[in-house]
Amino acid sequence: MKNIFFPLKMALTVFAAKLKNTPEKEICMIAHRGYSARYEQNTALAFRMAAKHKSGGAETDVRITKDGQFVTNHNSEVVFADGSEVQVAEATLAELRAKPLKNTKTEDEIYICTFREYLEIMKDNNMVCFVELKGEWPQEKIKEVFDMADEVYDLSKVILQSFSFDNLLLAHELFPKMPLMLTYGSAESGYERCFDHGFSIDVDYVTVSKKMIREFHDRGLEVGVWTANTPLVFAYCKALGVDYIESDVFGG
Repeated sequence: MKNIFFPLKMALTVFAAKLKNTPEKEICMIAHRGYSARYEQNTALAFRMAAKHKSGGAETDVRITKDGQFVTNHNSEVVFADGSEVQVAEATLAELRAKPLKNTKTEDEIYICTFREYLEIMKDNNMVCFVELKGEWPQEKIKEVFDMADEVYDLSKVILQSFSFDNLLLAHELFPKMPLMLTYGSAESGYERCFDHGFSIDVDYVTVSKKMIREFHDRGLEVGVWTANTPLVFAYCKALGVDYIESDVFGG
């Protein structure tokens, strides 16, 4: 059940932070699926426009095609401009790129973006990568996708996010120096297990608390929040002193 008093809590937190007049913490803005409020999500255009609007990073979802290639797409299916659909896992990369995608935001002709293209855009603009792996990912493919990230960019700039703690453990075993974040919602189990493995956390803004932030910061770990799409939510997240704010709307 939604807490009807939560907007008041947010407003009071923002007001209290202004009264203290403490210097604002430098926060990295993460464009959620690229600049998705204005451009079709998870496309090269959305990622480039996030860079143009000075976002510090961009979040994306990665899926595996039938022929083992990596593309950025949130849903399991791809919808084309002609109205046809195909499952990412049942199509080759060539088939997925054969036709323009449905574009509900602009008049641009857009095509499915590969993970390599995403990495190149992030590298060219010195942006942080927030990466979520969608669908089934065998161990060899997890290794392959982050080997690619290391080859094209820099693993220190690539943060794997996952709701699955087991996936984070596997990635940590393969790439012990890569930053990892537990994606954490209101109904999830305890986040304290992150501390034993040095995992940071990316939290629903309704769930995050000052206590949680302090616990992670005291251990040298980072806190991100999602998804701040109104001025009040954005100001609230800033006032809490998190490290990353994911947004469809706001830039740097």
